[in-house]
Amino acid sequence: MSRVCDLSGKSSMSGHKVSHSNKKSKRRFYPNLQVKRFYIPEEDEWITLKVSTSALRTINLKGISAVLDTYIKKGKV
Repeated sequence: MSRVCDLSGKSSMSGHKVSHSNKKSKRRFYPNLQVKRFYIPEEDEWITLKVSTSALRTINLKGISAVLDTYIKKGKV
């Protein structure tokens, strides 16, 4: 199971963990993903998506139907 947002496509980044002595070692930065169920009234069904919290804020602002239409047009879903 990959750590990628189903809507926005956000995935993990790599970088350095920096200690107090400024020694650097590789690490990964993971996106803040949540598994959520959304109800789509047009289709009268529930869908389960793994979305980032920034995508959740967009869904709260615009609504799930508008967000799905936007991302389907971009070809991400």
